[in-house]
Amino acid sequence: MNKYFVSAIALVAAMAPVVADARCAPNKPVLAAQAVPVIHYKSTTIDGLKIFYREAGPVDAPVLLLLHGFPTSSHMFRNLIPLLADRYRVIAPDYPGYGQSDAPDHAQYQYTFANLTDIVDKLTDYVGAKRYSMYVMDYGAPVGYRLALKHPERVEALIVQNGNAYTEGLAAFWDPIKAYWAEKTPERRAALAGLVTLDITKFQYTDGMGDVARISPDNWVIDQALLDRPGNREIQLDLLGDYGSNVPLYPQFQAFFRERKPPTLIVWGKNDKIFPEAGAHPYLRDLPDAEMHILDSGHFALEDKLDVMAPLIRDFLDRKVCK
Repeated sequence: MNKYFVSAIALVAAMAPVVADARCAPNKPVLAAQAVPVIHYKSTTIDGLKIFYREAGPVDAPVLLLLHGFPTSSHMFRNLIPLLADRYRVIAPDYPGYGQSDAPDHAQYQYTFANLTDIVDKLTDYVGAKRYSMYVMDYGAPVGYRLALKHPERVEALIVQNGNAYTEGLAAFWDPIKAYWAEKTPERRAALAGLVTLDITKFQYTDGMGDVARISPDNWVIDQALLDRPGNREIQLDLLGDYGSNVPLYPQFQAFFRERKPPTLIVWGKNDKIFPEAGAHPYLRDLPDAEMHILDSGHFALEDKLDVMAPLIRDFLDRKVCK
């Protein structure tokens, strides 16, 4: 009889309600698998180059084009994409010389912002994006704004994160780069070589961050591994030299803002020494209705403030694009 008694107790215990451990958060329904956006990792050939891009979201949804900065790639958007792709078609390319895209020797391919823009433009045609919003950051700002000059009618909205369109944002960090713009000597080029070293790559991810413990070391390890590929340093120095070609276009970028008045969200890491806060506020001269949020973060603010930025971005797009 004892074994039946023990079995009965076990059955009653199994059917009894489970008392929640006081240390645990309230139980929530498990997110349905189909509700988790799937990111696809794709590539296509443009102008003879393999161009890699990440894509997620419904193919008929409003398009959000994510344009990365230096020295990273579409990898910088890996955490943001799933938070938007349930309602938006999110496309994040790697420029030539970055990430998983081809990186031909700089003697065979001209690394200019005009050419990067042409590649992104042709990619948008390839994926059938006739209209799009743009998240622009660092190098992504001149690429995105050049794209806007080519197709102003396609731009639905702008999300600006530490990306410049005003000379106020070119502070002391840029002095040796400006010197190279003025005189492209081997000596001035060599003086910029430190900008592609591990110390500076790590600095870009950690300096000025509100909580460095939030920053995955994978960021600078991955970026530096790609920077250290044979020939990549010269690619980066070419682009640092060509960045100066964007500055004469600033008045045209600003005219686009004034004339087209795209809905604009500015989310800016105020502690960034590369694109300091001084570069954020002039946007309001030409976009007085822009929504500005100055964050206690640094250059790669998404790594530090994703929990703040993602809801801001989602709310902005929902109000301005998916009305």
